[in-house]
Amino acid sequence: MKMLIDGELVAGAGGFDVLNPAEETVLGTAPECSRAELDRAVAAAQSAFGDWRRDIETRREVLRRSAAALRDNADALARLLTQEQGKPLAKAKREIGGSARWLEYTAELEVPKETIDVDGQESVTVHRRPLGVVAAIIPWNYPVMTAVWKIAPALLAGNTVVLKPSPFTPLTTLKLAGLLKDIVPRGVLNVVSGGDELGAWMTGHPGVRKVAFTGSIATGKSVAMAAAADLKRVTLELGGNDPAIVLPDADPGAIADNLFRAAFENSGQVCVAIKRVYVPEHRYAQFAKEFVSIAGSMKLGDGLEADTDLGPVNNRRQFDRVLELIGDARERGGSIAGGERAGRRGYFIEPAIATDLPDDARLVAEEQFGPALPLLPYRDVDDAIERANAGMFGLSASVWSADRRRAAEIGSELECGMVWVNQHLNILPQVPMGGWKWSGIGVENGLWGLLQFTDMQVVEVPPP
Repeated sequence: MKMLIDGELVAGAGGFDVLNPAEETVLGTAPECSRAELDRAVAAAQSAFGDWRRDIETRREVLRRSAAALRDNADALARLLTQEQGKPLAKAKREIGGSARWLEYTAELEVPKETIDVDGQESVTVHRRPLGVVAAIIPWNYPVMTAVWKIAPALLAGNTVVLKPSPFTPLTTLKLAGLLKDIVPRGVLNVVSGGDELGAWMTGHPGVRKVAFTGSIATGKSVAMAAAADLKRVTLELGGNDPAIVLPDADPGAIADNLFRAAFENSGQVCVAIKRVYVPEHRYAQFAKEFVSIAGSMKLGDGLEADTDLGPVNNRRQFDRVLELIGDARERGGSIAGGERAGRRGYFIEPAIATDLPDDARLVAEEQFGPALPLLPYRDVDDAIERANAGMFGLSASVWSADRRRAAEIGSELECGMVWVNQHLNILPQVPMGGWKWSGIGVENGLWGLLQFTDMQVVEVPPP
């Protein structure tokens, strides 16, 4: 694999191994971007900005052709994605197809221009102008989708991009960069690979005017502090500890499967996956039984195997963290169904259902980002709302009820950026996504996400 810098594929001076999490074996080698190579990528993006910003129709066509390239190469990209990330192949294909859909949707968005009536002026118009060079830093759970969420609006708005994938999953993104080499004009899109040091160089680089980051809260705070030094704009999509509140009138048998799948999608490695479920005390045992039964039916395995339901955790660091949280839950007196390491190799963990935990247990209070889910009983709905809002997370939530209007009313009391009723993980290209509190700054997707890659400019023209 090679990096894309200034329209050329660059091998880099060094490299690092990328593991297959299902086998714990080396899948391939990614180049290690040097400081000089990053400087070259940023300089190329700066040079390309002047022409790229001028013609939106050219930018639309580049996004359409990029979407076609993803669709034409979907099978190869999805297979590589499964091998480096771990998700089942069908889910990897869905990620590639969804990324193409996002590109196609974004290509047709209009950058708005508003007119204000002002006495004594011929015209006053409010424009949205591109920022310049965008540094995009993406995570390992959805490396293609999260890359497109940043590339598509940034490019349509007229910016140029330097993008860094996670060192745990760089290969598919680098392969995508190679496919786009002859579609995106030289210097407009640059893709570099490396570790945390490279990310720090990018956020502090004087040639970068905006940082778009998806990842942990701790790293997001570091990004914000680095960007503040020269007032870079930031979009930060950070962690979530997303609650689901089940109201007393909900039928456990009808919704348990949907709740489970929204919690264990991608083996729980989704920022907006359900992380904790609040159920009425009188239904607690019934819900626990339903969840344990569903967990026991899941097939763990290599994502390339056709019957796999859940793949491995992506990397050793996260694997150890999830097991640590499960171990802490046991020490706090929780009852854990599942939660053991599965197999002698690969980062596989049996899906864990935890009951009888206090709210200050780490598995409840922290974001697990893995295949473990606490079930928590509540006395009344006000109790559930208060506990769901506790802490500094505020990404998403869902409310489940036979009365959709009542569920929406309760959802309005939850302190988070997105609330779903009788569903979860319904992420759409036209709908903004963002967090409150420590879960982020700004939004992605839709017109609102596009505007994050612009600055406002007012133009006043006097009468003749």
